[in-house]
Amino acid sequence: MSERQALVRGIRVWLVFFVVCLVLSGATAFPLVTEMRWLERLLSSPASPVPEHLPGLMEWVAKVREGLEATDERYPFVLYGTDWLAFAHLVIAVAFYGPYRDPVRNIWVIEFGMIACAGIIPLALICGPLRGIPFWWSVIDMSFGVFGVIPLQIVRRRIKRLEALGEAAPGPAPAAAAAGA
Repeated sequence: MSERQALVRGIRVWLVFFVVCLVLSGATAFPLVTEMRWLERLLSSPASPVPEHLPGLMEWVAKVREGLEATDERYPFVLYGTDWLAFAHLVIAVAFYGPYRDPVRNIWVIEFGMIACAGIIPLALICGPLRGIPFWWSVIDMSFGVFGVIPLQIVRRRIKRLEALGEAAPGPAPAAAAAGA
């Protein structure tokens, strides 16, 4: 395998990993009420050390579950906002097909993703306190940006190395070219 092929393969593996994480993160925004019920049951199970060692976490999870249940009961349309959040994750994931196909030409998508990851931090620091989110939970939210930027930085570096080789990345043939148009 040539260096070029190895770079493209590595780029694509990291992109698939990132997209899978993005899709999973988005998909979890659909069933929030059910997920919080499951989480509370799991954390309060007899085998869990959480109630004894992290009572603040238990209180927070119970409060979030109660809030989501009350909202779902009385104002289910509010949860429609999290449906759009989930949809946005899925749509953003689709954008990463561009760098998968042609990494050098579509490096801007990677850089856009890196900017979005960086934007998570001020959002959590500003909106978290405004919405009554405990600081430790905002730190968890910020970790998505910190950990999300890692695969994107790896991909960006590999794309830059690929670009330095001066060769275009292989991609699927466009439909029109494949059809002889």
